[in-house]
Amino acid sequence: MAKQPKRIQAWTGDRNAAHAVEAAVALVKANAKAKFDESIEIAVNLGVDPRHADQQVRGVVNLPSGTGRDVRVAVIAKDAKAAEATAAGADIVGAEELVERIQGGFMEFDRVIATPDMMALVGRLGKVLGPRGLMPNPRVGTVTPNVGQAVKDAKGGAIEFRTEKTGIIHAGIGKASFSEDAILANVRALVDALNRAKPSGAKGTYIKKISLSSTMGPGFKVDTGSVGA
Repeated sequence: MAKQPKRIQAWTGDRNAAHAVEAAVALVKANAKAKFDESIEIAVNLGVDPRHADQQVRGVVNLPSGTGRDVRVAVIAKDAKAAEATAAGADIVGAEELVERIQGGFMEFDRVIATPDMMALVGRLGKVLGPRGLMPNPRVGTVTPNVGQAVKDAKGGAIEFRTEKTGIIHAGIGKASFSEDAILANVRALVDALNRAKPSGAKGTYIKKISLSSTMGPGFKVDTGSVGA
């Protein structure tokens, strides 16, 4: 049997038990010992089948403690709305020329926001942005006339969530350098948002499992009752 790497041997905490969310956060932070600031990630197993339209879960949540990462925002807009986006801190702003750049392979951004009048242009990008989860959508606030606020939200800690085919939500909710209270606030904000987004077709237990982990560390199960799930 191959010997485990030293970093795995050094892991502490019971990975089989379900911990109160406060204890799980403390364990994740204690095991985040990489030489870089590890991301803190959450996985939520929902009792839904995303193949059915009435069981899809998708939305956006503003994390009160932010994400700890610099989000590059592209805005597809023109004239006054383009100027508004630029003033709000958007990294890339444009209309037809930006759409053409993206069609040509330009992908130096993490979020795409568009004004409603640009959707005829944006529609051309479905095959490029859709598979990457970057297609602007009014349901998550990335198609909006209020582009300035959307840019500020994206820069300030707004994240999108969407169920994968297996009914799991994955999201980054901060960095290992965050305080425990800051991570807890983000966990609770996401779980609250998921509860509000519960689809009409969901039956039985909605939030079935929650686990927290860091980039290089082990995952720890969370007692769903400790976060009001």
